[in-house]
Amino acid sequence: MNDRVISDITDAIATVTLDMPDTRNAISDPGLCHGLIEAFEAISANHAVRCVILTGSGKSFCSGGNIHDLRNRTGMFGGDAVAVRNSYRDSVQKLIRTVWQCEVPVIAAVNGAAYGAGCDLAACCDIRLAGESAVFAENFTALGLVSGDGGAWLLPRQIGLSRAAEMTYTADPVDAVKALHWGLVSSVVTDDRLMAEATDLAARIARHPAHGLRLSKRLIREGMTATLDTLLELAGAYQGALHQSDEHAAAMAALAAGRKAGPGKA
Repeated sequence: MNDRVISDITDAIATVTLDMPDTRNAISDPGLCHGLIEAFEAISANHAVRCVILTGSGKSFCSGGNIHDLRNRTGMFGGDAVAVRNSYRDSVQKLIRTVWQCEVPVIAAVNGAAYGAGCDLAACCDIRLAGESAVFAENFTALGLVSGDGGAWLLPRQIGLSRAAEMTYTADPVDAVKALHWGLVSSVVTDDRLMAEATDLAARIARHPAHGLRLSKRLIREGMTATLDTLLELAGAYQGALHQSDEHAAAMAALAAGRKAGPGKA
């Protein structure tokens, strides 16, 4: 793991932390972006992991693009139009795809600012918890830009078209209370309780059999674009496979014995 991302796995829960507080965890840094991609690829490949918590160090979750690089057209914003397109595709767009496609449930523990690409990064997680200081902003239009990392696809699916359009067109920040009201986050907690609450939620997820969790997530993802008939066919195929699994057998045995099959038991 590189020095811009901290990844830890404890009791089937992976915690991934953006660790560049001096830039407010600006995601346009190639090292940070690629470090996150590597972390999430490794998590998907590790069948001991059943849930992920994504958060930021310091006082921000992720501030989006580095304003200094934007202003000076350096880093991923440097070069001609083709170079910029390729930079987006190979970095932040690849990151969004990787997090979206992560095989296990991902909880965003949003501390402080989630601006621009940081807002979109939070939106591509399965569940979002907000500290009371969390602020979300889809603020690309304020800079004369559009979301280059999927916000136009992600946000409407999380909060509906009207509210996503309002966030996008006005670029106004949305505080934690409004984010809860709009359904952008599941709950708001005090900042000092954010990671404890995220860990508790992750533990309630991670207690369940791994393969069922991964395929449940896949069904939810597919259900966002598939027809009902297609989803039912896919669900039937998944169910047929899971009925034959050792995890299902262990879970049924645990149920019969009056106990729960936790992470080392299924």
